Amino acid sequence: MRSEAEKKCERERVRERKKNNPRLAIRSRFASFTDRETRLECLLNNNKNSDFCAQLTSFDWNEVDPNLLGTSSIDTTCTIWGLETGQVLGRVNLVTGHVKTQLIAHDKEVYDISFSRAGGGRDTFASVGANGSVRMFDLRHLKHSTIIYDDPQHHPLLRLCWNKQDPNYLATMAMDSLEVVILDVRVPCTPVARLNNHRACVNGIAWAPHSSCDICTAGRHFLQFFSDDPILAYTAEGQINNVQWASTQPDWIAICYNKFY
Repeated sequence: MRSEAEKKCERERVRERKKNNPRLAIRSRFASFTDRETRLECLLNNNKNSDFCAQLTSFDWNEVDPNLLGTSSIDTTCTIWGLETGQVLGRVNLVTGHVKTQLIAHDKEVYDISFSRAGGGRDTFASVGANGSVRMFDLRHLKHSTIIYDDPQHHPLLRLCWNKQDPNYLATMAMDSLEVVILDVRVPCTPVARLNNHRACVNGIAWAPHSSCDICTAGRHFLQFFSDDPILAYTAEGQINNVQWASTQPDWIAICYNKFY
């Protein structure tokens, strides 16, 4: 059974989504909901000529322009959708990328995508994938990307998360890694910090919505809060799979974890 605190966190997340936009993105489906019903509005599919559709790995809603949704896929691409029309506004194929004046081959899965609040918060997003790099894109110039970080051992990078208050900073984590890497986009490929206080691999990252200095990281059984140094910790009853920090009530954090009886 879930505790009252966990139930309250879940209700808060639902209320927050309703207040911001009465629509939810579910995989590649676009749905609307009211207090009485949930209705599928459209299916976002840019591969209508084939029965095969590459699996999606993540999506992110643009906070500044609710009409924009980005998805990442195992087919090495990121796709930006216009939700009002259901059309593809841009498609990034990660076979090529741009670092200063060099083009780099990039032919592996993309695991996460996230919009940044930089420059007004509409046009900049980043992605991570199986080749171990963090790439930053601009919707106005999708032919090129900037490599922000390359994992030294080329381990796959699973997640990235932008700082909510300072868009110069983002965090990422590698597969089966015990640490979270903090990056500054103004100094590419040079980590600002490595948070490595976990005893098991990291599964989730969440920046504080009200502070540029606070971040929460979720390990398999351990939740930690950092502000330069670890300041708080919570041990769950099972493996923590993800973490979210409520934007409207920053005193609340929600986690999901496995609990076996």
